[in-house]
Amino acid sequence: MNLRSSARWWSVESEADKTIGCYLCPKQCVIDEGSRGACYVRKNVKGAMSLEGYGRGISYRVDPIEKKPLYHFLPGTPVLSFGSVGCNLSCEYCIHSVPGVAQELIDNSVALKPERVVEMAISRGCRSIAFTDNDPVVWAEYMIETARLAGEAGLKTVAVTSGYISRQARPAFFHYIDAANIDLKGFENAFYKKIIGGSLQPVLNTLRYLKTQTEIWFELTYLLLEGKNDDAEVLRRMCDWVLLNLGNDVPLHFTAYHPHELAKGNDKPTSHERLIWARDLALGLGLKYVYVGNVYDEQRESTYCPSCHKVLVRRNWFKIGSYDMNMDRCSVCDCRIPGVFEAEKGDWGRKSLPLKVIPNLK
Repeated sequence: MNLRSSARWWSVESEADKTIGCYLCPKQCVIDEGSRGACYVRKNVKGAMSLEGYGRGISYRVDPIEKKPLYHFLPGTPVLSFGSVGCNLSCEYCIHSVPGVAQELIDNSVALKPERVVEMAISRGCRSIAFTDNDPVVWAEYMIETARLAGEAGLKTVAVTSGYISRQARPAFFHYIDAANIDLKGFENAFYKKIIGGSLQPVLNTLRYLKTQTEIWFELTYLLLEGKNDDAEVLRRMCDWVLLNLGNDVPLHFTAYHPHELAKGNDKPTSHERLIWARDLALGLGLKYVYVGNVYDEQRESTYCPSCHKVLVRRNWFKIGSYDMNMDRCSVCDCRIPGVFEAEKGDWGRKSLPLKVIPNLK
């Protein structure tokens, strides 16, 4: 496969200097010949864009869909999950921000054709494929082709992303996607600029796009960093914005941060008490479905009917217990619960099954 001819969202800036411009994401990198964009995997090779991470998969595995996290999308079903290399953000607390990690991952990646990924998902009994781990925005071309083939084979597709993507690329990126989890990393532009290496507004634009111009089911994740993005007034503004722009039905996951030895940023784990406090604040402001994650908390992982308060989907660390749904309605009071539900829950449980794969893409 010619990885330069496959590249999209770029143009020649200067034929004389062989510089190119990338407009996949809001950073709009201008890349000199032989250099890479901010994401590391989009490279200028002889005046054309080369996709250094195309098909370069890391950690193929079968997960519970709840791990994405998606709580209102095919509960209990298995999803083939994998990520690739690079990122267009540089979160201080993330391993992908550590110098040299991207190249190390490329060196240890497994290159697969999109067709093979779909075959793997079907052979393992998966209901969907999730593009996750690092941000699929930077390997959008590969994700789009894989998602297209997955849809043709009857599989659902999931994008786990920060939503940091340009207006031009956004429609194509989400075209074949059925569900998404958007990682809202904070609600102050200063925080995004200092800690995340980006800006807030493009993420909000993506969320409005998903709500107003697509039928994609999406949920929000907010990684709670104590002392950095958990100020009460900031969370109130975030919840007010969600209510006004996305509605009170969008699920919101407050998740705990656990330090990684290689990450340079926040070294303080999120306390369980702070997660509970944030959840209570969001519920008090009017959001209906607010969860805590990355901790054991069956009570606050479970889904309740907002009308009669019946426990509809009981969760225990990604495993589904009781399931009292009548498709997308409460089995007691018939209140509609937003999401994609079926008559019966899946039975995958909480296990994550690593897959050994043989490269078939050069």
